[in-house]
Amino acid sequence: MIRSEWIARRLERLSREYGAGAHCVTQLRLARRGEITEEMEHVARAEGVAPEFVRDEVAAGRALIPANVNHPEAAPIVIGRAFRVKVNANIGHSPEGSSPNEELEKLRVALHWGADTAMDLSTGPGIRETRERILRNANVPIGTVPIYQAMAEVETPEELTPDLTLSVIEEQARQGVDYMTIHAGVLRRFVPLAVKRLAGIVSRGGAIMARWCVAHGQENFLYTRFDDICDIFQRYDVAFSLGDGLRPGCLADANDEAQFAELEALGELTRRAWARDVQVMVEGPGHVPMDKIAENMEKQTELCGGAPFYTLGPLVTDVAAGYDHIASAIGGAMIGWMGASMLCYVTPSEHLALPDAQAVKEGVIAHKIAAHAADVARGLPGARDRDDEMTRARVGFDWQRQSELSFDPERARMLRGQARCDGKPEEFCTMCGEKFCAVRNTKAMMENLTALP
Repeated sequence: MIRSEWIARRLERLSREYGAGAHCVTQLRLARRGEITEEMEHVARAEGVAPEFVRDEVAAGRALIPANVNHPEAAPIVIGRAFRVKVNANIGHSPEGSSPNEELEKLRVALHWGADTAMDLSTGPGIRETRERILRNANVPIGTVPIYQAMAEVETPEELTPDLTLSVIEEQARQGVDYMTIHAGVLRRFVPLAVKRLAGIVSRGGAIMARWCVAHGQENFLYTRFDDICDIFQRYDVAFSLGDGLRPGCLADANDEAQFAELEALGELTRRAWARDVQVMVEGPGHVPMDKIAENMEKQTELCGGAPFYTLGPLVTDVAAGYDHIASAIGGAMIGWMGASMLCYVTPSEHLALPDAQAVKEGVIAHKIAAHAADVARGLPGARDRDDEMTRARVGFDWQRQSELSFDPERARMLRGQARCDGKPEEFCTMCGEKFCAVRNTKAMMENLTALP
């Protein structure tokens, strides 16, 4: 457990400074004090930047390091516009299927294929036990949506209470959850804006809170009790993932009044969390056509003060059923290029079914490609090195190295194995064959050029 010693030393030092019983001091608070934590040093090495740069980005709120003191199993990562675009994988069972063992297998698959974080979105039986097993087996930050567990303890959204929900939030923070989606921006006055939509409210948490507000005629208690949630997060260094409960669920609803009204509220909540030294990222859409993606990034940067943007896709078309991971990766690459900090993956099962391990793999790989493409487009130092090495391997007909550099070496080797030209040189493939191979013909041309007087 990489962070156990770091945390123990830090808490001992804080006890000396503030007296016995001193609570956790967040990465944001420490950065604002000018300190460089072990977590900051770790992510600086991973990103190839100076620790001071990481500290300054965290202090400004432009980056966060989700690192609950009770999740020492996780190696820290940094999420922010100045760093490599990260990918999150959603796992978790539903009342209709799956088991803790199946979700652990999905976690293993997601981490094997490169997920930077994972969210446990379990809504079926055994939520606490599933989350505990995920946390203790995860070497990456883990997120949750605590309103799901609160809902599992009542029959209808109307029966939710603020105290029940805050007790769930505290329990999950104590258990070690690194960041939580809190749908505090679904304000009562925004609900009428959403009912005019083609798809209405498609966020599970957003729909729950909207239903509660309408039934009780009161403001969203996640908003009214937001400072109390901040106090819990501060004690354990849990980060907010401010939920986009009114995100568009179809192209027709993209960039509408409801979406941007909530985004403005999330900007207010970001500043309130920062005032209490709590780290924040802001969740984003959703379904957005390509021509409207830039406006999302621009408005989020303006309204939320540069807080990291964590986006679901966006999906750029509504008709990719079975291939929604591709529709999402297209939008993810675009918004990542424009400044989004983390992409929430979508699997081929999106809108259709609970994903299995194979769907998890495909979702992670599609979004790792999108994130890498965004890093290259943003000109991050070293981002294109892998691409250039791949080019050298292709020109050199180094099939093994091409497989190693791919996002799915197993698939690359399998496809190459199926298409070998038996009994012939390895310096071409079945796409072109020996006679039409452009690389071979270019090399032959270059040899003739060098022979010219």
